[in-house]
Amino acid sequence: MAVFTFERYEKKYLVSEAQAQRLLDHFILQRKMEPDKYCRGGKTYPIYNIYFDDEHNSVIYNSIMKPKFKEKLRLRGYTFPKTGDETVFLELKRKIKGIVTKRRAILPYNAAMDFVCNGVRPETNDYPAERMITEIEYFLSRRKLSPKVFISYDRIALTDSADPTLRITFDQNILTRRYDVDLSKGGGGEPLLNAGERLMEIKFIHAPPKWLCDILTEEKVFMTHFSKYGNEYSRLCGHEFLHLDERSRIERNLTV
Repeated sequence: MAVFTFERYEKKYLVSEAQAQRLLDHFILQRKMEPDKYCRGGKTYPIYNIYFDDEHNSVIYNSIMKPKFKEKLRLRGYTFPKTGDETVFLELKRKIKGIVTKRRAILPYNAAMDFVCNGVRPETNDYPAERMITEIEYFLSRRKLSPKVFISYDRIALTDSADPTLRITFDQNILTRRYDVDLSKGGGGEPLLNAGERLMEIKFIHAPPKWLCDILTEEKVFMTHFSKYGNEYSRLCGHEFLHLDERSRIERNLTV
């Protein structure tokens, strides 16, 4: 078992397919950002997530209220488990005054699900992993959680060759479902984005560099508050978020 900790800012942008391609050209050709080893040559790689919540959806409801502190628990995998022994990441993600902290433990899929759903603590002799498991255990002690939402997407990821802490990702084909919330059930679900939309995330520790801000200004790309789980829940409640075509229509009306 192993533990990884990340602490950074994460800014999100809803962009068109054409914008995404132009931005990729800027970042790779002009700034020499390096594609992730899993997406060389413009290829994407899949990410599969299970988000856990209680019967009242309290975790995500609190999150979309935009408090100064919020946290959620998810399980992330990059393949569909066939035996249950495949490695997954059990992640406790917190946001405190805009700073995102993500701590995660590497566990076998069945052990991670048994821990969250049944309270069976994974065994480990590793002290950092033991502390991480204790953190998650405390989080679980305050609420009865179960697998609530499956969310998958295909990602292209870039890292700045001059600053490895700067990471930019593009997600597409975002699918969600509230049935068969189990990675062993495979993929599928309802699309969260409209056709031609992409979600770009910029992740950094201190501040985004000036060259990046200049490119975003040139392409007229503006930051948005976008949570995959949050928007899935809002849509479930009958409140759809603004898609790109609706934003363009509103902007045109404002300039008339």
